[in-house]
Amino acid sequence: MPAAYLDTLNPEQRLAAEHGVGPGGLPAAGPLLVIAGAGSGKTNTLAHRVAHLIVSGADPRRILLLTFSRRAAAEMSRRVEMISAAVMGKDAAVMVGALNYAGTFHGIGARLLREHAADLGLDPGFTIHDREDSADLMNLVRHELGFSRTETRFPAKATCLAIYSRCVNARAPLADVLARNFPWCGDWMEELATLFEAYGAAKAQQNVLDYDDLLLYWAAAVADPFLAEEMGGRFDHVLVDEYQDTNGLQAAVLLGLKPDGRGLTVVGDDAQSIYSFRAAEIRNILDFPGLFTPPAEIVTLERNYRSTQPILSAANSVIGLAAERFTKNLWTDRAGSEAPAIVVVRDESEQARFVATRVLENREAGTPLKSQAVLFRTSHHAGPLEVELTRRNIPFVKFGGLKFLDSAHVKDLLAVLRFAQNPRDRVAGFRLLQLLPGVGPTAAQRVLDHVTDAADAMAAFHDAPPPPRAGAHWAGLLDALGEIAAGKGAWPADLGRARLWYEPHLDRLHEDAATRRADLLQLEMIAAGYPSREKFLTELTLDPPDATSDQAGVPLRDEDYLILSTIHSAKGQEWKSVFVLNAVDGCIPSDLGTGTSEEIEEERRLLYVAMTRAKDDLSLVVPQRFFTHGQSARGDRHVYAARTRFVPDALLKHFAVVPWPVVDRGTGPLRAPRDGPRIDVRAKAQAMWR
Repeated sequence: MPAAYLDTLNPEQRLAAEHGVGPGGLPAAGPLLVIAGAGSGKTNTLAHRVAHLIVSGADPRRILLLTFSRRAAAEMSRRVEMISAAVMGKDAAVMVGALNYAGTFHGIGARLLREHAADLGLDPGFTIHDREDSADLMNLVRHELGFSRTETRFPAKATCLAIYSRCVNARAPLADVLARNFPWCGDWMEELATLFEAYGAAKAQQNVLDYDDLLLYWAAAVADPFLAEEMGGRFDHVLVDEYQDTNGLQAAVLLGLKPDGRGLTVVGDDAQSIYSFRAAEIRNILDFPGLFTPPAEIVTLERNYRSTQPILSAANSVIGLAAERFTKNLWTDRAGSEAPAIVVVRDESEQARFVATRVLENREAGTPLKSQAVLFRTSHHAGPLEVELTRRNIPFVKFGGLKFLDSAHVKDLLAVLRFAQNPRDRVAGFRLLQLLPGVGPTAAQRVLDHVTDAADAMAAFHDAPPPPRAGAHWAGLLDALGEIAAGKGAWPADLGRARLWYEPHLDRLHEDAATRRADLLQLEMIAAGYPSREKFLTELTLDPPDATSDQAGVPLRDEDYLILSTIHSAKGQEWKSVFVLNAVDGCIPSDLGTGTSEEIEEERRLLYVAMTRAKDDLSLVVPQRFFTHGQSARGDRHVYAARTRFVPDALLKHFAVVPWPVVDRGTGPLRAPRDGPRIDVRAKAQAMWR
């Protein structure tokens, strides 16, 4: 039967969707690498491939789809159902509903680890620490080892966790990571090794895993021939989105699941690999074809559906100077008439005024604020602009800031659930116990020490001597934990019980308790969408929603607002008009990102990502002067900046270089032409010595 539902794809997209799909939807060819340029319909292509597999007879329960957020997986499933419905009708919802293994690496890893816990020496009831909890546990271990009392400054908990995480995800020795990424910590190598070993022991004792463990244990599992065959054998097809953002552990997991590459599809763009600070490894995608015999087939998507041709020509010219890349040149049938602009301004204040002025002009010309975005290398670059936007009453939303789970009241409530789930979780226990009046770190530690080696941790907790100053609050806590741990109410009643216990403490601890209480009620609504407490805690930790009360709300003036975003946060987004701030050396590339050729190449890719977010209008703003710290335009200490090295003179033909503000020389009184200068300063200076 002709696959008419694929007719909307262009030839390259269709080739990717149909590659190696045999009878019954089983894989009939080797691995596939789809190089999907910016705006080339990557998500649409991948969704059509999954739909084509299902329509062709593939068992959706034997398809593994890995994305970098749970929301992306949900959106992919929605698209797959919509595409499949053209052929399968109402049965499409049933089949796509059976696509059980669609999610993030960490989320799928957590599921598989619970299923194979006994083989890996794990208790299947383990809880998962987010980054902040992991840093807190690292700090506890750091303090117990005496490293918080050294004569010279020992690395802080966040730095220690970053070093540990880099070693694990990059699969690199500690000495190499310190030398390359954290040279200022090199003198502490021995102590850090001791700390990381003790941190691992503490996690094992408390039956917790951190984010890195989910990948570490999964990679270790597929390195074992028996477990690799068992895990890999349950999937006929493995599809991976954003492959350029994978790290060494994730690549090892994929190769362990599908060592011959049969049924393996990876989609990504080497030109958009910008997350090395998370240990993402661009070599994963560059080297992928050669990992298999015969090499993986490569399909390149070059047709761009987002930007005008002048914008693409400029972006192609920038990335064309990259040292190593898959050859592709984006093209479009959207002609466009204006070249992207390089706007030269005096300083950051003028830059802010230019952006605000142009944003308002665009709005008056019919482009809503929401269709415009200002992008920057790092968050503080937007400071002067935020002041100018506020002064002009232009509403804006800045991407970044607190996440939902970073807010204190939400972490408090989740600590109740996590401790009820796993009383050995020391970080959750410390947080929970110190919510009680009169209970500090020492009293909390005494209680938790009582349950450390007990066979029944919850029973030992109930038998522990109560903290002297906890009073009647102790009995209330024991009752609440007992009911939650026993599961006396159907989920999510557990969360409601935890909230009722916590609310009096919320009122005592926070002046804005009413606002925060709304967050807790929202958390209960979120919980209703999960089948169990274990599933809720796992998924919420791995893929938290955005912030609510701890983040600036929707602008009050109207529903339209300008988007401010770091370039990293803007990846995957698009706007009609885009402004890129501080397109100068020292900002793009960052002066901290020019230590190695690899870092410089990633900074080049970062500019490419920023440029390819624009649909119709793109401006790279180049301030000529930057005032040093503590100075302003009224001061006199400043440095001059050069246009970013990624746009050398040879590429200026793709841009329109314009100064701002533009001086209108057609106004004012006309001057009579002169034969010489108006003031002969040289002659005046010479006259001083006569």
